[in-house]
Amino acid sequence: MEQFAAIDLGSNSFHLVVARAEEHALTVIDREREMVRLAAGLDEKNEIIAAASERALDCLARFGERLRGLDADNVRVVGTNALRKATNSRQFIAKAEKALGFSIEIVSGVEEARLVYLGAAQTLQGDRGRRLVVDIGGGSTEIIVGDKSEPLFLDSLYMGCVSTSERFFPDGEYNEQRMRHAIFRAQLELEPNIAALRSLSAADFIGTSGTARAIDNVLRENGWSETGITLAGLDKLVKKIIKAGSVDKLKISGLSEQRRPVFAGGVAVMTAIFRALALDFMRVSEGSLREGVLHDLIGRVLYDDRRAITVLELMKRHHIDLDQGKRVRHTALMLFDQVRRQGLLKRERRLMGWAAQLHEIGLMIAHNQYHQHGGYLLQNMDLPGFSRQEQGALSVMVRLHRRKFLPELIADNIYVRSDALALMTRLLRLAVLLNRGRMPMGLPPLLLQLSETLDMNLEISQSWLASHPLTEADLEQEVEMQAAVGHKLLIVKT
Repeated sequence: MEQFAAIDLGSNSFHLVVARAEEHALTVIDREREMVRLAAGLDEKNEIIAAASERALDCLARFGERLRGLDADNVRVVGTNALRKATNSRQFIAKAEKALGFSIEIVSGVEEARLVYLGAAQTLQGDRGRRLVVDIGGGSTEIIVGDKSEPLFLDSLYMGCVSTSERFFPDGEYNEQRMRHAIFRAQLELEPNIAALRSLSAADFIGTSGTARAIDNVLRENGWSETGITLAGLDKLVKKIIKAGSVDKLKISGLSEQRRPVFAGGVAVMTAIFRALALDFMRVSEGSLREGVLHDLIGRVLYDDRRAITVLELMKRHHIDLDQGKRVRHTALMLFDQVRRQGLLKRERRLMGWAAQLHEIGLMIAHNQYHQHGGYLLQNMDLPGFSRQEQGALSVMVRLHRRKFLPELIADNIYVRSDALALMTRLLRLAVLLNRGRMPMGLPPLLLQLSETLDMNLEISQSWLASHPLTEADLEQEVEMQAAVGHKLLIVKT
């Protein structure tokens, strides 16, 4: 039985869950959780400070030991708000991947919300109608409305237990005015979504992750709720926090020492949600982001990859030529397979294939500079299933699939493996160029060789080129364009 693992690099805690797939069910066989407080380790420039980085890297080294021996395709690691916000996240991720031994993705707020809902939906018992799921993390809060496993509304708000605690209780002191201000500011953050959320008429309200579970535990331990979170219980909790006056004096049955420093901020956000949506009760789910990541990962390996579905939806929505996308994809992957031993990964093969299918997405805006339009669209769209690094790589490949090759765009991109991205882009350029005629008949045999210095030799039929003079001219121009940025491409006519 295959083992799968998901790691959630949250703004407050890092979580690891390991499971094995048994027919159509998951059996969790291991869990680990460490309070890292990455969000609290951001300085005034939003850089991860050395102490926070060290805590995180030590944790990841321990997680890596547990995952040693697992297939890289069976492990998915996602970073959330703190890594989205950190200006030095790329440098941190390079160190973190070395400590962990697996690649790390940063997901957008909307993608995080999708995964949270997936995790909650997989673990909830019984269908009580349309669901509204709330996940209060360290730096952000995700709110999702959906029917069964299908999300209808997704949003990520810039407020969480860590960020709210640091903003309104920076010295660890509590009073009525500070708490009232914290709740009010959270309500203001929610305000643009209130009308949409109410119009969806959710019947089942669910809290996930550490803040919801901590509040639920405290309410039950103190006899303020028999089960779940209630508005009456939250009101008593707010009064208890204000009466304590400081984090040092906040001694409540059921509240752990690790959760105590950020508990007041989480309570303020939860209270704001209850008041803004006029809620009386919310049940708590064990499923959250990491469970969603795990189910999404297993879907990629065993069932349907959500990213492939996203690509097909984009192609239909933007009226991309499906046949041309298939031709370019087939050629790109054929070239990829010939040079795959040069350090390229299986996941990069899929990524380049999707870029090939989407390379003409910008045509819906205008034919002139359509590669630039396409790059912009893919950089700024919400693409379900894709991480920010994957989305950045797609954007660059589409942006550079024709005209000038701009290596500075690759170097500045969030995708960490710059050399691999440059090589994938060069392969895509050749695939697009060779299929310029948009003809259904196949290409001649192609043989691509890559040297250790990444020089390319492309062998192609001389007679075929003679009958396709435009393609021959394009290839000659491509040789010059790649040479201008230090890449050698030799066309060998056989």
